[in-house]
Amino acid sequence: MSNSSSITQFLLLAFTDTRELQLLHFWLFLGIYLAALLSNGLIITTTACDQHLHTPMYFFLLNLALLDLGSISITVPKSMANSLWDTRAISYTGCAVQLFLFTFLIEAECYILTIMSYDRYVAICKPLHYGTLLGSRACVHMAAAAWATGFLHALLHMANTFSLPLCKGNALDQFFCEIPQILKLSCSDAYLRELGLLTFGASIFFLCIVFIVLSYVQIFRAVLRIPSEQGRHKAFATCLPHLTVVSLFVSTAVFAYLKPPSISSPSLDLVVSVLYALVPPAVNPLIYSMRNQELKDALWKLISYCFLKQ
Repeated sequence: MSNSSSITQFLLLAFTDTRELQLLHFWLFLGIYLAALLSNGLIITTTACDQHLHTPMYFFLLNLALLDLGSISITVPKSMANSLWDTRAISYTGCAVQLFLFTFLIEAECYILTIMSYDRYVAICKPLHYGTLLGSRACVHMAAAAWATGFLHALLHMANTFSLPLCKGNALDQFFCEIPQILKLSCSDAYLRELGLLTFGASIFFLCIVFIVLSYVQIFRAVLRIPSEQGRHKAFATCLPHLTVVSLFVSTAVFAYLKPPSISSPSLDLVVSVLYALVPPAVNPLIYSMRNQELKDALWKLISYCFLKQ
């Protein structure tokens, strides 16, 4: 029998025991990680430097890119290092920090996506009040509230989770530390307290989804009343990237945590965890830049300036 005080490290789930496949995993994750760094970095730099993009929509997009960059940087480098050095270990403190930061960034991203739906709702349904409802101070306050709420919830989850006695070993069925995997190692009824917190968090997540759906119901009703086809197309074009990002975020998270036990297996769980931990941060910038001419123009302007400066 062991308890949390005697555990000095956890063992993360290995993708494979074959050395060649471990190196393949390293290079694959490195490629995805570098793509995410580059694309999110370009979004952050462009929206920060281009004066034409200093609007609420791009301010929240900058926040989303920061969160995506943070979340993928929490999980991927450690997994790459473990594959490269043929180990599964992560220290007790490292696991706690990883769990806290990942929970914090994912929760904050959910709130930012919800705020972005409100931004689109006001822009299309209440355009005359856009400057009043989404002034610079209001945008900063909303973004700060999203980050602060995610931080407080993550702190509460981390403190609660790592206060539980752990007596079922130290092996996690995941390639990074997350709350459900730590709870599986608990041998105390105290884990019900953490389940209560998770239920509360899931309720907030559900409310965010309901708010986003209701916002888009109102948006689509307003767009369909626009007389010109060009106007409808422009309105849909501004909403489609956000709606795609939300769908990707929600579908991967829901399938990862709410899939039926009957279809669960270690290999499927691993694939799903990769999908929701790696895919959204890597593809979100592509989704936003592909259909956004204003952002594409700003990106090319920034790239051209960098090359000409050299």
